[in-house]
Amino acid sequence: MNSGEVARLIDHSLLKPDATEADIKRLCREAVRCGFYSVCVNPHFIQTAKQALSGSGVKVVTVIGFPLGMNLASAKVYEAMQAGLLGADELDVVINIGRAKSGDWQTVQRDLRGVILVTEGLLHKAIIECCYLTNKEKAKAVEVCLEAGADFIKTSTGFGTGGATVEDVRLIKKVLGESPAGIKAAGGIKTLRDVMEMVEAGATRIGTSNGVSIIREAK
Repeated sequence: MNSGEVARLIDHSLLKPDATEADIKRLCREAVRCGFYSVCVNPHFIQTAKQALSGSGVKVVTVIGFPLGMNLASAKVYEAMQAGLLGADELDVVINIGRAKSGDWQTVQRDLRGVILVTEGLLHKAIIECCYLTNKEKAKAVEVCLEAGADFIKTSTGFGTGGATVEDVRLIKKVLGESPAGIKAAGGIKTLRDVMEMVEAGATRIGTSNGVSIIREAK
């Protein structure tokens, strides 16, 4: 895999609470220079990123219900609608983790489905935050998110107790079976080796804040 192919897998991410407008503009310049698939920013900076990336072909991803997933369902729906209006191309939506741990999968599905229904035309990634789930819960979460209409399953927010693991990506891949849904590995991915291991396990998108150094390695 050459550096260009690696770059097209990457959602170049900056989700820190202290990120400034200047930081976001720098993120966008890096994305254009390196040829990343997208930038991933908090909702407040959607317009900043959209303007900075105008005409570049680099997409804007934002996060919904981030990072805990425990927002009211109505708040997630509103946040998603506003994100779409502001120009986001893709939404990374944190599932209701507490309800998942409670075994209330109907609420988990309804929560995610509500977001998907009001933002038709956007691509939706369901963040299942693997670090908090048992393997059985991870498998169930994948099934529920697919039923809700998710286009991707994402391993992690990067703000939990752990990030992406090869084992989790393999598990998700196994549960997906013949589904066309993608897998986004995110959280703790810092090197080209990390990227390649995730891709070999089944990941089709990589979320990382270390994209520039990864591309430097790939070259």
